[in-house]
Amino acid sequence: MDDSPNFDFDTLAVRAGTARSDFNEHSEAIFLTSSFVFASAAEAAERFKNSEDYFTYSRFSNPTVAMFQDRLAALEGGEACIATASGMAAIMSVVMSTLQAGDHLVSSRALFGSTLGMFSQIFSRFGITTTFVDPSDLDAWQRAVRPETKMFFLETPSNPLTEVSDIEAISGIARAANALFVVDNCFCSPALQQPLKLGADIVMHSATKFLDGQGRVLGGALVGSKKIIIEQVFPFVRSAGPTLSAFNAWVLLKGLETLSLRVEKQSANALEIARWLEAHPAVGRVFYPGLESHPQHALAMRQQKSGGAILSFELKGDTPEQMRANAWRVIDGTKICSITGNLGDTRTTITHPATTTHGRITPEARAAAGITEGLIRLAVGLEHVGDIRADLQRGLQG
Repeated sequence: MDDSPNFDFDTLAVRAGTARSDFNEHSEAIFLTSSFVFASAAEAAERFKNSEDYFTYSRFSNPTVAMFQDRLAALEGGEACIATASGMAAIMSVVMSTLQAGDHLVSSRALFGSTLGMFSQIFSRFGITTTFVDPSDLDAWQRAVRPETKMFFLETPSNPLTEVSDIEAISGIARAANALFVVDNCFCSPALQQPLKLGADIVMHSATKFLDGQGRVLGGALVGSKKIIIEQVFPFVRSAGPTLSAFNAWVLLKGLETLSLRVEKQSANALEIARWLEAHPAVGRVFYPGLESHPQHALAMRQQKSGGAILSFELKGDTPEQMRANAWRVIDGTKICSITGNLGDTRTTITHPATTTHGRITPEARAAAGITEGLIRLAVGLEHVGDIRADLQRGLQG
């Protein structure tokens, strides 16, 4: 599909990146091999010398993984993609391949807990410092810039409060600072939001979430220009080996085929659930970009195709202990919703962020991020919306 940019998103999701072997198979083939054979020593030398262009060893080049990379790059509107073993491996790869000791990173403070921990606890050991800012405060991004600032990192919508940040405006600040701008597009996926078109340099994915969409495999990815992805990130991945397996790549390829359909339906379900929760007497506040009450609703509707499939809501309570008890009662009362930290699944998942996804960060960091004991994150699936509502009502009415 050399002319793939001319095709619609849904066609690219099914067709882009497809490469058939000599058997001319219809579905993408799984190349479960650790290495590849060469016709001669000279050919082996040539292909290892130019390993970004040939399949030599599956730690860094595999046909099935390449098909996934090419398809995701087409969906995000990027020139190149490198796939990794997980979303966290993708973050590690982009930071370790583009920054060095003494460099400074400006990041939204509203991040997935493991990302916060990696920035504040792991990269700091290697001399990479991070300043965390309010993601919606453009002046804060600007004030945080230093002469040694080399990267901006943003997750939008954020996990778990669905804060929406102005990608285009922040990209301008990053560009003026000559810093790479990385956007975590996990919550929206390219079906709803394409950060590269809004000025981001790199889009990062936890492919484990919506790209798979059915909770089956782990995966991560980085999409951007060839100059960044191939010349800078690829050499790190080749040597360090945070590799996506061929089998996982094949599963993710099949997930991409239904991405648009799934996300559209899940987003519609989430909006209906969010409106119902907002009117519920036991709920103090609902965080969902598709609601008019969301502080960044107008921005979300410009930047995204819909509000997405993830929402959070805060239960009422006089004390943190009571709020936690109320939240756990709702979670434990569900029979359909899966109590798990994953999201983006066809099955609705529910979790208590303060004690799970963000349980390892400090209480001060949780408070700064607005993650209270009464907060519940709901990643809405494809079940009938009436059944999801009834499942939540069981604990809310207690």
